[in-house]
Amino acid sequence: MAGAFQTVPFRGSPRPTIGIEWEIALVDKASRDLSNTAAAVFDAVGDLRAHDGTPQVTKELLRNTVELVTGVHETVGGAVEDLRATMNAVRRAADPLGVDLFCAGTHPFAAWSAQQLTRSPHYDELIERTQWWGRQMLIWGVHVHVGVSHQDKVFPILNSMLLSYPHLLALSASSPMWSGDDTGYASNRALMFQQLPTAGLPFQFENWRQFEGFVHDQVKTGVFDQLGGMHWDIRPAPKWGTIEVRVCDGLSSRTELASMAALIHCLIVDLDQRLVNGETLPTLPPWHVQENKWRAARYGLDAIVIVDDASNERLVTDDLADLLTRLEPTARRLGCADELAAVADIPRHGASYQRQRRVAAHTQGDMVAVVDSLVRELDQ
Repeated sequence: MAGAFQTVPFRGSPRPTIGIEWEIALVDKASRDLSNTAAAVFDAVGDLRAHDGTPQVTKELLRNTVELVTGVHETVGGAVEDLRATMNAVRRAADPLGVDLFCAGTHPFAAWSAQQLTRSPHYDELIERTQWWGRQMLIWGVHVHVGVSHQDKVFPILNSMLLSYPHLLALSASSPMWSGDDTGYASNRALMFQQLPTAGLPFQFENWRQFEGFVHDQVKTGVFDQLGGMHWDIRPAPKWGTIEVRVCDGLSSRTELASMAALIHCLIVDLDQRLVNGETLPTLPPWHVQENKWRAARYGLDAIVIVDDASNERLVTDDLADLLTRLEPTARRLGCADELAAVADIPRHGASYQRQRRVAAHTQGDMVAVVDSLVRELDQ
């Protein structure tokens, strides 16, 4: 790869803005199975756009899904209010169709083989290439974009964000069930998604030029023809001038969405400021990052995670408590102190994977009851 590169312009964001993409599943009001009615919902909603022209409701791979997208915001509160208004519009469109909305990393009992695909050249190529694994992607997530001012900051921040990967996954884990069975994992979604050839953990490049060399190699060998085909769990989004964090399972309530968005916003802005102050940001070896991902996916909030390059370990919730304290000043500057403080409520009340298991236990394994609980939670 020496000397080979493809220029990838990074737009840069002068302020640490935030944008959120929230994938929402459509479920039948009676059966609670997934409903392949996205096209009808889109027709009823019409062309919703944010103040900056961003489409607020977009299509996804499967026709049981709508994605809610915010415009560019200065605060988490503004972005979440944006999503609330869009959610209300989608709900008004879905209700006459006999459809409810819910969000989790997976549906507790739906069959992947019954789902219809959204037709587009991009999605058609994805399925042609990935075959069985591509068709299995019956999963939902949340993506958070945070503005970064210059490309030279991107990989120092991205690489250091990987220390917080297990915290984000454990807190958001909401996919314990698959095809009616408990998988034993807090986030089955995280391990399923990484089966796609361009998904999973990012490479830890030293600088932007190395990344450009990687892009050159991928394009030349046909791995992808546009950066959107690179489905890393954390990735640069050069077109928007952001780092996009895609670690989280689908978040089951608006309160949890706001909390996790605040945590991500604060993490990136804190690392950015430390970089500006001349600090060398901490990193983990790739083998520790990979192990932490697996531990968080398997054990959720009970995971013992590796916290530094000296291989020291700690219960993820203990490390989270110190992390939240450290980020409090950043949260106050960003106007999301309340949302960040609410992150601590997730371990206290139980993450979504734990709540889903409680409902299943109380109803003798009734997966319809689990979906009912997720539908109720969405506006909480």
